[in-house]
Amino acid sequence: MAYSDFNLSEIEERFQLVLEDATRLFPEVEAVPISHFLREVLEENIPLALAIHTEKARSEMIVTPILIEVRKLLDRRISLFSGVEFNVDKEQGLNGICDYLISLSKEQLYINSPVVAIVEAKNDNLKSGLAQCAAEMIAARIFNEQKHNPIEIIYGVVTTGSNWRFLKLVENRLYIDVQEYYLEQLGLIVGILLKMLSASVETESPS
Repeated sequence: MAYSDFNLSEIEERFQLVLEDATRLFPEVEAVPISHFLREVLEENIPLALAIHTEKARSEMIVTPILIEVRKLLDRRISLFSGVEFNVDKEQGLNGICDYLISLSKEQLYINSPVVAIVEAKNDNLKSGLAQCAAEMIAARIFNEQKHNPIEIIYGVVTTGSNWRFLKLVENRLYIDVQEYYLEQLGLIVGILLKMLSASVETESPS
């Protein structure tokens, strides 16, 4: 079993979580200005990614530039990993590849704790990625605990590049944002990513 094999019912039962999907997670967040560079990159990349219409194209051409921009806006105080193995507990099925993993450590040569967010890219179905992302978020929490560096909140994102949905894991509750966001709301999407990560960066001591 691996991250991609889970469904939400199994997540609830195996890890004794309560799912909540009836609230907006970031109602107070406002759109932030988008750099000319990112707009230019996406104007070139989006039509090509949509024409190719594969998960890999959407990830590389849409999601990656956005996450790199967020890292830059945070003064590179986070580390960003793409397509990495994250094997935490094979007996519980918490193993496999994470599309993107973000840590509050600046260490970029290997994954260091605390892992704060998981981003799962899908070709055209956000719902199919929710359970996989949730499993990876649970693994991130266990990983941080194993490294004696736990944090209160683990965030998750499931995206097709065009559509975005956000998750939050706090204690035994998994919150799934009731709202879906669209690439036309890019400033708001980046604002939410910054809100998620900047609060965590501010509470984490430098590494």
